Amino acid sequence: MNNDLLLTLGVASAAAVASPMGGLIAIAIRPSSLVLSITVGFAAGVLLGTFAFEMMPKSLELASVPVVVTGFLLGLALVYILDLYVNRWQMAGAEADQKRAVDRLHRRKKPRGSGIAVLAGGTSAEELIEGMAIGIGAAFEPGVVLIVGLAICIDNLSEGMSIGELAFDEEQQGANRYILGWTSVIGISLFVSAVAGWFLLKGLSEAVLGFLFAMGAGGMFYLTITDLVPEAESHQFQQSSAIANAIGFLGVMALAELT
Repeated sequence: MNNDLLLTLGVASAAAVASPMGGLIAIAIRPSSLVLSITVGFAAGVLLGTFAFEMMPKSLELASVPVVVTGFLLGLALVYILDLYVNRWQMAGAEADQKRAVDRLHRRKKPRGSGIAVLAGGTSAEELIEGMAIGIGAAFEPGVVLIVGLAICIDNLSEGMSIGELAFDEEQQGANRYILGWTSVIGISLFVSAVAGWFLLKGLSEAVLGFLFAMGAGGMFYLTITDLVPEAESHQFQQSSAIANAIGFLGVMALAELT
């Protein structure tokens, strides 16, 4: 079997298993808010470092700046539209002037699913983009896919823990089964898209691969900024999330220089 294919399967498997592992950790030990702040903050820093030091530079090596910018914005837009869709096309932060109007709308027309369904469903869709990034990365440079895969593993572990916490907070009936079900769906989504990315996209031109890799970075960037960073900050103690974020970011920078 092709060594690059074995690498893709290994990285995708590890990243896929990380999500239910995070769910199992949430079930077994119910992590404290401090642990969640550090874990999710670290994951956000790792992903931000991966965009900055691996995914975007590699995309720019393969394609022109306009192509990379277009790909990045398209990936961001796809996940943003999904976010709008599940929230009935209206979203507002807790301190936004528009918050009351959005809440009134959501009382009349509830978001498409519970809080955990929205988070897990959005994460499952995100995994399609992340899996594609693994497959594309393996197609042109194994070193890149190892760093991207590590970032996604850490991201999925923290997302699994967050889904577990949310399920318990919502007092879902059969919470354990609910957590393991959703985190397994997330893992399967990533694995399938990674394998599909390898088989369907590896023969494409460098410019197209650069565009698609940038699109994966855009989707992951959106979820990091709108999901992981606010989630980590909401649990922080003495700015634990910011410290963990910085450690993750600098860790990827050092790793990128070594590979």
